[in-house]
Formats: sequence, structure tokens, C-alpha cells
Amino acid sequence: MSGFTPIRILPGEGIEVLDQTRLPQEERYLRLSTVAEVAEAIRSLRVRGAPLLGVTGACGMAIAGEERGAGPEALAESAAELKATRPTAVDLGAMIDEALVAVAAASGDEEGRRAALWRFAERALARQRERDAALARHGRDLPGLEGAVLTHCNTGGLATGGAGTALAVIAEAWRAGRIERCYATETRPLLQGARLTMWELGALGIPGTLLPDTAAASLIASGRGGAVVTGADRIAANGDGANKVGTYGLAAVAARHGVPFYLAAPASTFDGATPSGEAIPIEFRGDDEVGGFGGERWSPDGGGVYNPAFDVTPADLIAGIVTESGVLRPPYGPAIAALTG
Repeated sequence: MSGFTPIRILPGEGIEVLDQTRLPQEERYLRLSTVAEVAEAIRSLRVRGAPLLGVTGACGMAIAGEERGAGPEALAESAAELKATRPTAVDLGAMIDEALVAVAAASGDEEGRRAALWRFAERALARQRERDAALARHGRDLPGLEGAVLTHCNTGGLATGGAGTALAVIAEAWRAGRIERCYATETRPLLQGARLTMWELGALGIPGTLLPDTAAASLIASGRGGAVVTGADRIAANGDGANKVGTYGLAAVAARHGVPFYLAAPASTFDGATPSGEAIPIEFRGDDEVGGFGGERWSPDGGGVYNPAFDVTPADLIAGIVTESGVLRPPYGPAIAALTG
């Protein structure tokens, strides 16, 4: 980590999360001690990033045990409420389900069940940090990670609670002297690249250059970037990957110009029950995110808005998928089955 952590677990009390909607102007931590507060923080993107959503979901279940009781019915209701906040990222639902399994195996009394939920949440965060470190090491020497690279959205510690995914790979390559600069898209409409990735690049000491999303294709065509590296929120059994909307376009342009495109994601992001990207549920968000930002409105009321939060990159455009266990190569079906089976 680089002097900050996006989540702090306070067993028996709640959690503190770095409000990512306030960055980079303000580093403000929020205390969350109810399921409703956790759900709101996830839904409003105060906490975000597929792996960190998983950890937050586990914490939300521990909070549910304190607030509503650790009985099966109460926990099942809280689990459904938390899962409904962000349907595309597989980590959130998976970690909530794992928390339910952990508490079912715990001591039968209420106190023992609550303690088991907090222990699971703490282990989930520790495990994520270990995964991030291993993933970064495996991705450091990828072909094309030299000179300069392009990334999209935010995939550093803010997205995982550890070192990150794609940005952790980039940081390892930079420390190894392979890359000199990271280009970051602004990532419309909520500017996660401009606000968060540029902030993290500064914290890491990596030279960063911000560009509009609409300039990414020309940057790739210019030859300035040796590779494109992004994260993923869900990867289907055939290797199709859902990530922040705009990722598909980057992968298509990269393929057109012979630039390798990589995904970086932990094994928890793979969804073997989803055969292909066509079956991945895509979250659509509100009109207000496109017509303005931060309380300022620049588009007239009354017009329609198309605002998907994610798109799906077909597996045949992906040169490799970096995980904590190594780099997967095509054909992805057998590789993913071996990893997740």
C-alpha cells in the first residue's frame, strides 16, 4: 500500500471506508455500522472495485449479524439486500455466500456466529492483499509492458484493499524499470481514471498522463503505448470479460493495431456458472451521471440516456489474463476450468 487503505475493519462495531466519491479533493473516511449504510456506500460508489466489493460484502454480513442478529433468516435477508446493490461484479455475491457458509459452520450460539462473521471478513481482506501481491508479480514481465502502457478506470488499491490488480501489475513493471509512463483514461461518466487512478499514480510515484476517453483510440494507433491493461468485474467460463464500459472499445482498437490487451483479475472474479459474456448481467445506472457531475447539470432535462456501467470484451481480443496463480493464455475455457475447478 502507499500510505492509504480504502477499508478498515472494526470488529464488533463496523467498518470505515474511504469515500471515493470525494477523491481527489478530500480524503474522507465514513463509519458504516448498519446494513443500509453499507448498501448505500456500495450503490453510490463510495466503495467500489470488484475485489473490494467482495470484502465489503463480507463486512456487511458481519455488520448484519450485529445489527439484525446472526440467525439464518436475518442473514439471508441481509445477503439479498447487499447482493442487489451491484449485480455485475461477481465478487460481491460470491463473498457474501462464503460468509453464509462460514457462519453456518460456526458455534451455534449467537455470540459465536457473530464472531465467525468478523473473522471471515478479516480473513477475506488479508487473503485479497496476498492475491494482489502474487498477481502483480506474475504480470510484471508481460510482453508489451515497456515504455508506456494504457489503462482504463481504476484498478489500484482503492479497488481491492491491497495493491490492486491491473495497476499493481503496472506498478511492478515500473519498479522493475520496464515502463516509464502510464496513460490513464478519464473514464466517463464518473471519472474514476481522472479522479482515482491519477491520484494513485501520484501516490506510487509513477509518471501519469491523463487523456479523454475519446482520445484513447488515437493514442493506441500512435504507437505510444506498448500494451493495454485493465481489470475485470466478472470473467465468464469462456474468457469473455466484463469491465468498466469503454473497455471493449480499447480491446478492439488494440487488436486492430497489434497492441496486446490484458485483463488482470483474481480467481474470485471468474464465474464458471456463466458460459459466456452474453449471460453476464450488465448494470445500468441513472441519467444524472451522464447529464452532469458533482451537482452541476450541463444537459437539458427530458432527453434519454444510455448509461451501462460495464461492457463485455470477447475472449478472442484478450492476449492474456493475469491472476494470482499465473497468466492464462488462450484457449481460455480449459485454463479457466483448471483454475477454478
